[in-house]
Amino acid sequence: MEKMVQIPDDFINENTDFRELIAALKRGFASEEISAPMRHHHDFLNPEMGADSTLLLMPAWHPGKIAGVKIATVSPENGKLDLPSIQAVYILMDALKGTMKALLQAKSLTAKRTAAASALASSFLSRKDSSSLLMVGTGALSSNLILAHSSVRPIKTVYVWGRNLEKARAVCNVLNNQHFDCKPVQTIEEKIAEVDIVSCATLSKTPLILGKYLKKGQHVDLVGAYRKDMREADDETLAKASVYIDTFQGGLKESGDIAIPLKSGALKEEDIKGDLFSLCSGNAKGRSHPEEITLFKSVGHALEDLMAASYYYEQFIDE
Repeated sequence: MEKMVQIPDDFINENTDFRELIAALKRGFASEEISAPMRHHHDFLNPEMGADSTLLLMPAWHPGKIAGVKIATVSPENGKLDLPSIQAVYILMDALKGTMKALLQAKSLTAKRTAAASALASSFLSRKDSSSLLMVGTGALSSNLILAHSSVRPIKTVYVWGRNLEKARAVCNVLNNQHFDCKPVQTIEEKIAEVDIVSCATLSKTPLILGKYLKKGQHVDLVGAYRKDMREADDETLAKASVYIDTFQGGLKESGDIAIPLKSGALKEEDIKGDLFSLCSGNAKGRSHPEEITLFKSVGHALEDLMAASYYYEQFIDE
């Protein structure tokens, strides 16, 4: 009987090639054989912290090959405890025999696959000559998003904004040996109209990305605001942009960035031009001209976890 292995965050952090991980996700989204039902999403009271937490169960399987499930909690107030808001584990299984192949710490797995999904979308939606990026947010995702985006586009300058300037400086310090310059900024407005790509990963309940500041040709990447009462971009941003989501299955319902304007009528479902499945299969075109503003909204999908877990497992057993 094969032995179940345990794959720690350290291994994932040290063995990520974003180009390879993005390619693995692209193969998954282009496949018609992988199934991933709607994730289970349960909010539960967390009275001591004054804000609800969320339990997520995310299964997926490739029949006869691999299967897996991620169990995650999201606690928005964990910053008060100096902890990441997302805590998770992933169980990878043999789909033929039903045996357990691996248990992966999923904090880094989630961050890496989320960043890879955004960069995969960017490979279809941002201009190929995009050389500057504004990162809004300073959490665990920020450095991963910057590295992932810079793996698919020739990024030369990165600006980082956070509510705490010292945290923005810390993100830049982590990235000080990369091939791009990284600079903290005090306001979003001072750089948003200058950059080619805007990536946002926050838990904001009110829009931070305002359409009045956007310029032609930009790509907007919205990764945070995972609940219906959270929002990172305003209606004007959506009105100006060609809108894409990671999946129609969850993207229409789970985040306020899409659910709120759909409910108000500011956005119609038929206005959404495609998702990662249609982009990777060639059924959606992606960017159509250099002056187009594009927007990608991600809420996460179990297929991403399955493909990422398999990617790290194969590396781990080959060592």
